[in-house]
Amino acid sequence: MSQATLAQPAEQTSPARRKFTLDEYHRLVQQGFFDGERVELIDGEIVCMAPTGPEHSSTKSRALMTLLRLSGEGWHVRIDDPLALGEHEPVPDVAIVPGSPDDYRTAHPSTALLVIEIADTSLEYDRTVKMSLYASAGIPEYWIVNLVERRLEVYREPSAPAPETLFNALYRSLRLYRPEESISPLFAPEMNLKVEELIR
Repeated sequence: MSQATLAQPAEQTSPARRKFTLDEYHRLVQQGFFDGERVELIDGEIVCMAPTGPEHSSTKSRALMTLLRLSGEGWHVRIDDPLALGEHEPVPDVAIVPGSPDDYRTAHPSTALLVIEIADTSLEYDRTVKMSLYASAGIPEYWIVNLVERRLEVYREPSAPAPETLFNALYRSLRLYRPEESISPLFAPEMNLKVEELIR
């Protein structure tokens, strides 16, 4: 009688994840594949953004009105529009970009002077993935309007990422602002913005 042999366990593998190039993503967008959805391309993955709640929307509108009132020469405000950061195409809530709207008729901006994300349900994502992405792109200043803890998080001094991975870039400076304080953005130090205009 032959001795039975035990089967060796199969080698465990993770399911393959299909990443999209920027061109593939743009073709899907042009074909209307995401009509009605808020999506962005991060590290080859199409990310569906959370639905926008009423406080998020009103905060974004208030930020737009405040920045337009304080606007100066050489820059303009974009709302819910993409940034072309290499092979990534995030869609920040607010971005201050150099130049005029006419400068971007054929391509999205590849940088920004300031990016603002308004965070409630997205707070952890904005503090990790989005923060590292903006730092790796060399964006000098990143604000999170933190609706959960009622404060403004101001990130400055981006560090360069290690070559092997995107999501390890950081900002060396973080300062927290309360609603009763004021802030001047790096690109317009003469501007005096009251935090309470963003967080009520």
